[in-house]
Amino acid sequence: MKKTVLIMLALAAIAGTAFAAGETLEFPASIGKVTFPHKVHQEVLKDCQKCHATAQGGKISGFGKEWAHKTCKECHSETKKGPMGCKECHKK
Repeated sequence: MKKTVLIMLALAAIAGTAFAAGETLEFPASIGKVTFPHKVHQEVLKDCQKCHATAQGGKISGFGKEWAHKTCKECHSETKKGPMGCKECHKK
């Protein structure tokens, strides 16, 4: 029984990662919903390790408001692409 549960959890995690790879993700925020077009970022950056710890992707260590503001805004500034203002990311 324990093996079955572990296998199901592992498959769910793998499927979730594969599913998220091509999706537009939405993160609720107290000042507005943040929409993240993952597929667009994959196509533009072509390097998962710009955000993820490994080339295979997966969960982002330390992901949260501070991480996103620092990492995303810095990248958008360097590439001169993507939203920079609060209301461009945080939609009400």
